[in-house]
Amino acid sequence: MPKKTTIGLICGGTSGEHEVSLVSAYNIQAALDREKYKVLIIAIDKNGDWYLGDDPEFLEDVHDVRQVTFKKNMATALPKVERSFSENLTATGKYGNELAEVDVFFPITHGKKGEDGSLQGLLELLGKPYVGADVYGSAICMDKDVTKRLLQHHSIPVSKYKLLRNPDELSFEDAVKELGSKLFVKPCREGSSLGVSKVRNAGEYRAALQQAFSADRKVLVEEAISGREIECSVLGNDFPDSASVLGEIVPLREFYSYEAKYVDHDGAELVIPAEIDPQISHKIRKAATDAFLITECRGMARVDFFLRDDNTFILNEINTLPGFTKISMFPKLWEASGLSYDELLDRLIELALE
Repeated sequence: MPKKTTIGLICGGTSGEHEVSLVSAYNIQAALDREKYKVLIIAIDKNGDWYLGDDPEFLEDVHDVRQVTFKKNMATALPKVERSFSENLTATGKYGNELAEVDVFFPITHGKKGEDGSLQGLLELLGKPYVGADVYGSAICMDKDVTKRLLQHHSIPVSKYKLLRNPDELSFEDAVKELGSKLFVKPCREGSSLGVSKVRNAGEYRAALQQAFSADRKVLVEEAISGREIECSVLGNDFPDSASVLGEIVPLREFYSYEAKYVDHDGAELVIPAEIDPQISHKIRKAATDAFLITECRGMARVDFFLRDDNTFILNEINTLPGFTKISMFPKLWEASGLSYDELLDRLIELALE
């Protein structure tokens, strides 16, 4: 019998997307074929402490993203990563040195310090394969300003925006003159719509800036795009395998917020495949794979667009560690493209080893 591949599934983290990460991890471990894989769950709590377990019961309340957590009493606490990463390779206790035997790490740590290149840099020091973008691609795509500048340089359309480094840099009146009467304010380096506000007046603008600057030192003020929200999934490394069929998000609230994505199951309707002219669909899918390469992605990415009534489109953002919850678009798009959830995980692991 061939040796099983040991997967180190890293989840949790200190970002605002801690709970979503745990739900994603639960779904991933449940789908991994235990005939082929041995799965270790490496959970990071909100204080940055690391815990090692191998029992799915380690994660609890997994069907409610507001309540999900992990049981520290079922795990081995790992030494502080920042003190000595090498200590984690010979973790003592119940699991001996199993962490050293991990063949492929699978980080599903959404947000800051998990998706921005920080964790990826740590894994680079270990010298073992890991799923998803490397340090460069992770850092680029986490920074919406850098991403937009790269895409603009390669003639991929993005929304008009202003980058702010302090809240007094751009008045509401000047923002309206440059970008239009309806605006979005968002932290530059946060994921999943965290800290994002739609604003229409000076009072909302001031409140939105305060909220965004509490999350990041760089803040974007963007024009509000009127159009359909279209998403595309991409797989591959230096030469992307393909782009998935397109899906459409139909928000049932004002916009596709964090709550609509992960908490409120009635917050949006997912239409897969999206009803789009085949020629336009081809152009969007081509733009998705081009953007994947331009921003140094590897493994996977979900690329989000707005499609206007005149069939022009703009690229909104690139997510290098998309959600794997039951209502997440990334795996749903691949399922509609003929790649099942467990086959998708196999392919991601193959790409990491490649």
